Amino acid sequence: MTNPAERLVDLLDLERIEVNIFRGRSPHESLQRVFGGQVAGQALVAAGRTTEGDRPVNSLHAYFLRPGTPGVPIVYQVERVRDGRSFTTRRVTAVQEGRTIFNLTASFHHAEEGGFEHQLPPRHDFPDPESLPTVADEVRAHLGGLPEAFERMARRQPFDIRYADRLRWTAEEIEGADPRSAVWMRAVGPLGDDPLVHTCALTYASDMTLLDAVRIPVEPLWGPRGYDMASLDHAMWFHRPFRADEWFLYDQESPIATGGRGLARGRIYDRSGRLLVSVVQEGLFRKLGG
Repeated sequence: MTNPAERLVDLLDLERIEVNIFRGRSPHESLQRVFGGQVAGQALVAAGRTTEGDRPVNSLHAYFLRPGTPGVPIVYQVERVRDGRSFTTRRVTAVQEGRTIFNLTASFHHAEEGGFEHQLPPRHDFPDPESLPTVADEVRAHLGGLPEAFERMARRQPFDIRYADRLRWTAEEIEGADPRSAVWMRAVGPLGDDPLVHTCALTYASDMTLLDAVRIPVEPLWGPRGYDMASLDHAMWFHRPFRADEWFLYDQESPIATGGRGLARGRIYDRSGRLLVSVVQEGLFRKLGG
């Protein structure tokens, strides 16, 4: 299995141990901790596997409690909090090596007819993704080649990411920059037709670039880092159906950073400008060597 999108689908295919208990793989990687989007995506799969299929996810709220260890399986324990006439609620605890590393509460709701609709439009028109270079192309053009570590990471990356807001590479370029970032994303291959897989895949992707908006006024996004950062909590609201293997625009901003924490908000649109998902995340930022 060489396609990173296929590997992502496999990563999200949990092993059922008991009625409400599932086990997920955690790949061996060079990272110090398990990627948070992986844990969130797997936890949402566990929650979804205990619900009726006609109720898609409408929201999730999660806390990252401890860093996960790469290469060690993660057990997901699901509590069936509520099965109502309109809403289903599940609480998921992720356990690794006997310790709770992550909590998630997810709500499921079948969309109802007869209500009103409105949404704010995207902040402006962004270039089409086909007209933009890949991240690998941008790094290659700036550095004159791809570092070996980045090339290995790019080969494993399940999402094609293209920056719609220009990347800044130097301290001079970031001076006075607004804490905003926008990227086009899509899975690098087909993800099948299960709506839960697409929802969980996008949950995985939602943690990849969101906290970048916090860093933009402080340091270039690519290159040596001056701060160690970690996700603290994560919330998502799913407004409309979507496919994570079709282009979506992830528009991100940070309204505040203070006290060692930064807040980031994201809005995910399809190519026609329809708002699909809203995301909010807080991250911890600590100066390296401080």
